[in-house]
Amino acid sequence: MDPLTALDRAAQTFGLTLAQVQEGQWQDPTPNDGQNVRQLVDHVIGGNRMATVILDGGSREEGLAQFARAKDDVDPVAAFEQSRVEMAEAFAQPGALQRMVAHPAQEMPGQMLLVFRITEYALHGWDLARAIGADESIDPEVAAVLWDILSPMEGLMAGSGMFGAGRSGTVPDDAPLELRVLDISGRRP
Repeated sequence: MDPLTALDRAAQTFGLTLAQVQEGQWQDPTPNDGQNVRQLVDHVIGGNRMATVILDGGSREEGLAQFARAKDDVDPVAAFEQSRVEMAEAFAQPGALQRMVAHPAQEMPGQMLLVFRITEYALHGWDLARAIGADESIDPEVAAVLWDILSPMEGLMAGSGMFGAGRSGTVPDDAPLELRVLDISGRRP
């Protein structure tokens, strides 16, 4: 599966899960670093907006400023959809994947930013589903893309602290890819 298709599929799954959030669930905890449901959703929306800005040549600071906007969104479902469409359009621009962008973490090509966004949608989609009691499944083809992305970076991920403790050691190498992806990313299904 090509990365733009994986992005679209992972975004669709996140959007479907987001549409299931009930009014009383916005303050519920998620498995992601103590964030509640609303904070997690705001993070994903802010990440979409940040990606759009830096793909369009915006600075690191302009990208970071996009995260603060999400807390003011009255309708997170509509805000997600708008940010998803705008980001997909930015990635579809000629040369976007080759262009260097000023990501807050480091200067990187658009292709790497695309990988980050696929990972965010899929993993935070799982976090959101877990928090609200929805279907936690990751599209098998998206899981395969994620495995190809994440498995070579396992040591780096574990050392970054951003993926919990990393692999648990309890998921066998022949387990379904979805379980291995979740495990390597520090999630415990």
